Amino acid sequence: MRSSAEVPEGRGTTEAAGSAASADLSGDGGDDGGVRESVVVAVEEGPGPKPEAEPGSGSEPGARVSSSDQPAPLPPFALRPVLAVVGTLGAILTALSGRYGFHRDELYFVAAGHHLDWGYDDQPPLTPLLARVSTELFGETPQGLRVVATLAGMLIVVLGALIARELGGGAREQTFAAVCTAGAGLVLAIGHMVTTVTFDVPMWLLVTWIVMRLLRTGDRRWWPALGVAVGVAGQNKDLIVLLVGSLLLGVLLAGPREVLRTWWLLGASVIALLIVLPNVWWQASHGWPQLTVARGISEADGAMNRTMFVPQQLLFLSPLLVPVWIAGFVRLWRDPAVRWARAVVVAYGVTCVVVFAVGGKAYYALSLLLVVTAAGCGPVLAWCGAWRSRRGKRVLALATAMITANAVLALPLLPPQHLDIPNVVNIEQGDQIGWPVLARTVADGWALIPPEQRPQAVLFAFNYGEASALALYGPGLGLPYPYSGHVGFYSWNRPPADATGPVLVLVKKSKADEQRTYFRDCRQVGRVDNGYGLANEEQHAAVLLCGGPVEPWSTLWPKLRKYY
Repeated sequence: MRSSAEVPEGRGTTEAAGSAASADLSGDGGDDGGVRESVVVAVEEGPGPKPEAEPGSGSEPGARVSSSDQPAPLPPFALRPVLAVVGTLGAILTALSGRYGFHRDELYFVAAGHHLDWGYDDQPPLTPLLARVSTELFGETPQGLRVVATLAGMLIVVLGALIARELGGGAREQTFAAVCTAGAGLVLAIGHMVTTVTFDVPMWLLVTWIVMRLLRTGDRRWWPALGVAVGVAGQNKDLIVLLVGSLLLGVLLAGPREVLRTWWLLGASVIALLIVLPNVWWQASHGWPQLTVARGISEADGAMNRTMFVPQQLLFLSPLLVPVWIAGFVRLWRDPAVRWARAVVVAYGVTCVVVFAVGGKAYYALSLLLVVTAAGCGPVLAWCGAWRSRRGKRVLALATAMITANAVLALPLLPPQHLDIPNVVNIEQGDQIGWPVLARTVADGWALIPPEQRPQAVLFAFNYGEASALALYGPGLGLPYPYSGHVGFYSWNRPPADATGPVLVLVKKSKADEQRTYFRDCRQVGRVDNGYGLANEEQHAAVLLCGGPVEPWSTLWPKLRKYY
């Protein structure tokens, strides 16, 4: 059975319209994977209402245009094979969601979900809201929280297949794009746990897919959808501004620029601004703390982020996917049939330059690299031929090796005592180990405070991970709610003026001596040991019992604030 992929053209273009080469899905293809080509000539008008005429074009709004101005119809969506990939990924993520424990960021989002607001010091409100919804519906456990992460990972795979289809890919190309996306290290990692990136990646893919539909078809009905997608993405992470700016510059430089000559662009902008306005208002009324956090990231990690930027572009999806996205870059830039999508190549370049310049994290650009990977699936399949060919078998073997290696590095497959090597490559693995033990160690220290002094005593944690763990596990161990000056915790609670008793401080080992600047008569009464010898950030954290603050809490508290 042969399938012909129809490659759509942009508006006003008939060059190579509807012609595409597709691999024989059933033949042996020879040892070198011979490819039988079939030519499909698209003579039908595209489905759906026709776009309105541009102002001043001489046509009435909504008038029909000639068939040569219409994009060729796309191949059908490969529902069954794509859903098979999506379902397999969902089953794996669900089965592994209860191993290890919460990640430090997950603990923080659970805590933030109990302090819902229109904004936080370090982020917009969407991720804490989704964390709250997931734990309310499915339980305040790693499994319950990670339901939304699993769904996000599955959505990423669907969008990868849709992007391949948007570029004219048939069932084979869509399925291969779904497999490449599902097996990418980044997708496995964020599908396993809840972070802002978990929802940022599908939002970026969704926005890019809608933009690609606009560029290919010129159908203005997609402008409101784009405004909604950008607005919702902005409620998760402000980085969506970078994507929108990069895509806009890409269209201006690479075309087709006529898609921007419409009032719908302004309408979409208004929709997006209205959606993000509550968070903008919150940030403005609180002194723009998120900008301070961003500066802190750049100052603290900028040099290392720049050093690792290129290696992480190569590694974070998989080294084995590098040939696929190289083929995607070449195709998007050189293939006349998809010249309308060149803006994506420019957008990726602009995003990389900006992220590198400000010292941002390498994964900020990886969503667009997933788009380019989907674009490269067609050329790679044309090269390898049928799966039973020599090249086809090699590609299948490499895909299997990629997924296996990425799964070991990104998912909780190994026993915690064997995480030393994976933890060097992916430190997020180690950050899921040892939180209940940490809380019990702190509870042992709290028990040393005389009962009559505990009502005036304070439990203080150095960072948001420690504070969030104590907030979740502490009540069951007889601990009070913790205080911390780190990001959101600074605003949620502060010690009352009458809290003049002892202070129990949990702090990473390297910062223990520094606490004597803020608290008097400190002595170490405990040390955290996760039990596996795993060198994560909290291993060997110190528990200090101090006589009290060196000055009233009202004046000390601002000095304890940490944005990053």
